[in-house]
Amino acid sequence: MTDGTPTPRSRRAFLATTGLVGVGALAGCLGGKTDAPTADPVALTGTKQCEVCGMIIEQHPGPTAQFFYGDGGPDHEGPAWFCSAWEGFQYDFQADDRGWTSEGGYVTDYSTVDYEVSTDGGERFISAHLEPAAFSPVDDVVYVVDSEVKGAMGDDLVPFGEREDADAFAEQYGGEVVGYDAVTPELIGQIGR
Repeated sequence: MTDGTPTPRSRRAFLATTGLVGVGALAGCLGGKTDAPTADPVALTGTKQCEVCGMIIEQHPGPTAQFFYGDGGPDHEGPAWFCSAWEGFQYDFQADDRGWTSEGGYVTDYSTVDYEVSTDGGERFISAHLEPAAFSPVDDVVYVVDSEVKGAMGDDLVPFGEREDADAFAEQYGGEVVGYDAVTPELIGQIGR
């Protein structure tokens, strides 16, 4: 568009138009923490409400998350689910305070889907993908933080299973690519403000 407003584009279209298809993967170390989930991801469709804010997840854009717990957990069967990645991490960081044992979690992996970035009210939003195949373990992805692209709750972590996809996203929309070990309570607190 000539007015500078971007049109929605899929990840593949974005990579093709920016000439990044075929760029070699960059080495990335996610550190030593291991939070491999003990169960498979579930679809976050239907009337599932975010554990933190109560919003119906499928009615909102952006990265989502789900975390599993032993010794406690939410008042429903399956994982705790969230309409934003940062809310999922915030909740999970508080599991010990609740007396729960974290058994790992999943986040939307934008390297596995054809996502779109669209503009609404002057803000850019990334599409939601709620089917089980769209999720990867939280420690198998890198995260773009501080980009201009929003999720359901505003600023968010945008997860990618492929480092080159994250780098291309950050080049287009700003932000910094960080590994799983950088996702700390302090970082989540900054995003949640």
